[in-house]
Amino acid sequence: MGLGSRLGQLIELLVAALVLAMIAGQLLGQPAVVGYVETGSMAPTLAPGDGFVAVPAALAGPIEEGDVVTFRAEQLHGGGLTTHRVVGETERGYVTRGDANPFTDQDGVEPPVKDDQIVAVAWRPGGEVFVLPGIGAAVTGVRAALEGGQTMLAQFLGTRAVLGTQGFAYLLFAVTGAYYVVSTWRDDGAGRDRTRERDAGVDPRTITVVGTLAVVLVVTAAMVGPSGAQRIDVVSAEFESPNPGVIERGTTGTVNYTVTNDAAVPAVVYLESNDGVAADPSTTTVSARTERTVVLAITAPGETGHYRYYLTERRYLAVLPTPLIDALYRLHPWLPVAVIDAVLGGVVYLALGAALGSERARSRSRDRSSWLRRLRSRVP
Repeated sequence: MGLGSRLGQLIELLVAALVLAMIAGQLLGQPAVVGYVETGSMAPTLAPGDGFVAVPAALAGPIEEGDVVTFRAEQLHGGGLTTHRVVGETERGYVTRGDANPFTDQDGVEPPVKDDQIVAVAWRPGGEVFVLPGIGAAVTGVRAALEGGQTMLAQFLGTRAVLGTQGFAYLLFAVTGAYYVVSTWRDDGAGRDRTRERDAGVDPRTITVVGTLAVVLVVTAAMVGPSGAQRIDVVSAEFESPNPGVIERGTTGTVNYTVTNDAAVPAVVYLESNDGVAADPSTTTVSARTERTVVLAITAPGETGHYRYYLTERRYLAVLPTPLIDALYRLHPWLPVAVIDAVLGGVVYLALGAALGSERARSRSRDRSSWLRRLRSRVP
């Protein structure tokens, strides 16, 4: 294979990885490597459809005025992800505004943004946002087509198993597997010259990489999707109340918090807070498809009123020894995710590589026996 062919394959893999990363970010509820905006609120910095390099908040360091951040809004856009610039800071949180908006978000219905709500920070080399023009439009179209296909298939099959992130992985495996089987069957019986077909077809290595990325996407979704900042509402009152959400001002009360694990494997969950919320226990292991109750200790402010607190939940699939997960977590909260993705992705990559081989799907010679030929020879 020539240098040009190898370069072309590398570009294909990079484009596939980029698109999958952006789609994954939308499915997981936070940008993955690259984010993009859908409205004109950040013009002229970011036009609708423009992308940006999204640095995870845990890696970005302290938030400063002028940073463009992606946060989980409470009121804006129905409570979804919003990308706006930090224009100030108060004791209650950050003040944000779209570059094209005349008023801040806090002049409207959105409360000040807290650290636990921020999921990513736009990369600003030299002080300006690094813009990827129009890349979001392509991802939106791809995602819409995928979701439309999933919906139609779900209606046809009468099942919701093909919907969502996990359904996307099922479909990807089904399509790549079917393509490989059909191509091998056809080429084993076609008798084409091997030299003419050497460069035809899809490289199984591409299928292996894409399939591995799909599995990593599902695994990451199982850990990152349920994680993040969880809002807890508390009322500081002048009197004691049997209502667990009402705490006498200046005193410490307790609130029950339920940790649910819908995954098919146990999960190690860490609970942390920048608002002074103390969880007991702060680390817990939740069995597959079960839940566990954790007690939160919250001190009500001296002034009466409604207050909101945030508890950050970080969870990891217990496919590694718990002491190892704990050691990685102490170094950095994203390290366990990276290592678990690498381990499971590596296993899948080796398994798919062994099953598909390294030659292109159409470069099977007539004198090379395959399991499909042996199977077909036994069929009357």
